Amino acid sequence: MPAKIPATVVTGFLGAGKTTLIRHMLQNANGKKIALIINEFGDLGVDGDILKGCGDEVCTEDDIVELSNGCICCTVADDFIPTMEQLLAREDKPDHIVIETSGLALPQPLLRAFNWPGISTKVTVDGVVTVVDGRAVHDGQFAHNVAAVDAQRAQDENLDHETPLSELFEDQVACADMIVVNKTDLLETSEAETLTSRLKTESRDGVQVVKASMGALPVDVLLGQGIGAESDLAARHEVHHHHHHDDDEDDHHDHEHAHGHDEFESFIVTRGEIGDANAFAEQVAETIRSNNILRLKGFVAIEGKPMRLTLQAVGPRVDTYFDQPFGDTNRETRLVVIGEAGLDQAAITAALMQ
Repeated sequence: MPAKIPATVVTGFLGAGKTTLIRHMLQNANGKKIALIINEFGDLGVDGDILKGCGDEVCTEDDIVELSNGCICCTVADDFIPTMEQLLAREDKPDHIVIETSGLALPQPLLRAFNWPGISTKVTVDGVVTVVDGRAVHDGQFAHNVAAVDAQRAQDENLDHETPLSELFEDQVACADMIVVNKTDLLETSEAETLTSRLKTESRDGVQVVKASMGALPVDVLLGQGIGAESDLAARHEVHHHHHHDDDEDDHHDHEHAHGHDEFESFIVTRGEIGDANAFAEQVAETIRSNNILRLKGFVAIEGKPMRLTLQAVGPRVDTYFDQPFGDTNRETRLVVIGEAGLDQAAITAALMQ
């Protein structure tokens, strides 16, 4: 049975930097074929034009689908499901689907749609990424331009226009698997740290909170979370059952990102064969917990086993499976560690070598 195609849901208020994050992801996709579903609303269909410029093999024009009849959560059956079915019926299927949705719509109805017959066997929710405007949230605003968000909201008569943004924000945090605190270049280091730790306490256990500026997040961190969010809906309880929604992103925060990825770093640890696969997986999980590692992946050589063990960790969740024989290649264990800048490479290497 073919593996399910992973889909990442990106949410956050107008101006948080979702489009910038997605554009950066497309420019650094390293050959991954990505399809985008953009939930346009009203006159705000600028994203499609921006993203159509990404061209090349990463995403052609056919790979960008705009849903233009209002909020995605009200039109799941009429609009979103047929769009997904069309995408999944194609010969050249995408490697990954990214769905950009407005922070004014609860992601939960969208996640439920992934359990729809005909879709549930072909696609899985890789994770929900909530992008927040670090500067605005730190200042208690939740969005850089509150008037623009409210104007957007006013355009849709189905909207609950009464709910304060702070509650919609709580809903986004409650549903997230990863929270990207964007625009941290506009914050002092201590302010960014305070905000990050606050969001860690406000979100569910195991949610990764990462800092970024200009939406520059390594693709390995953003995609490949493997959460399967459609099957743990109960954990993301809708904090507020109001019906509210809207759409996206006109991000004028555009001084060129000279620093790209220097908020993140990765390095490789190699060692010889491992005696016990389960004990090693636990050792990896413990190393991750103690060192704030975002991703850890690679291949492990297990004594007496001809097959190579593939290991992938997202936060402290470690998955392993035997994938293929080592063949003539060197039987060694090789792990890539990815995290925010400032990882203690010596300590992590020592912990993995034990």
